[in-house]
Amino acid sequence: MSRTTAWLIHLSALGLGVTGMVYGWLRYFTDPVDEFAVYNHPSEPGLRDVHLLLAPLCLFLWGVVWRSHVWARFRGGMQKRRRTGIALMALVLPMVLSGYMLQVAVDESLRQLWIWTHGITGSGWILLYALHQLGPRSQEAD
Repeated sequence: MSRTTAWLIHLSALGLGVTGMVYGWLRYFTDPVDEFAVYNHPSEPGLRDVHLLLAPLCLFLWGVVWRSHVWARFRGGMQKRRRTGIALMALVLPMVLSGYMLQVAVDESLRQLWIWTHGITGSGWILLYALHQLGPRSQEAD
């Protein structure tokens, strides 16, 4: 994987994580400033929009990472950072699926399920991503 690709995935993951966490906090853990307000905070719509625009870019980059990094390392038997890497890839599907379903769910109980699933898997993914990046590096070139 090239350094440019690595930086693109790092920046897109950071942007997706920050916008998702801040949006989630403002949306679900703060009170509206006005009883008639549609949003709890004026930044909510912009954060949501940036999050939704970064998601397809990040998903595309995960595909690139899968092809050039994950699968090659898995087949080559590399052991360093394998646990966090496998956990990251395992969380991608439920995180992406729940994010998509959250956009189309109409039933409130299903919507709550997708909100919780997306929040938990997204938070777990960001935490694991940070741990994966801080883990021991291989001496092999990518």
